[in-house]
Amino acid sequence: MLKDIPAPARPREKLLARGAAALADAELLALLLRTGLPGLGVLQLAQSLLDRFGGLAGLLHADADALKDVKGLGPAKR
Repeated sequence: MLKDIPAPARPREKLLARGAAALADAELLALLLRTGLPGLGVLQLAQSLLDRFGGLAGLLHADADALKDVKGLGPAKR
C-alpha cells in the first residue's frame, strides 16, 4: 500500500522532487490510476497491467475489449 512506503519514495512525491524520469513505468501508471482495488494496492494493479499487456507500449495499444476484461478498470480508468 502507498501509505506503507516512506513519503519520499512515493510516486507523487518522487515525481515532484525528481521528475518523471525518476519513476518506473508502474509508478507512472499508478499515478494515472489513482486507486487500486480492495486488497490490491494501486502499485500492484499498475504492475499487473504492465505484466499482462507486455509493458507500457502493450498497454497503450490494447483494445477496449481487452481492457474491459480487467477487474478494476472501469470506464473512467480505461
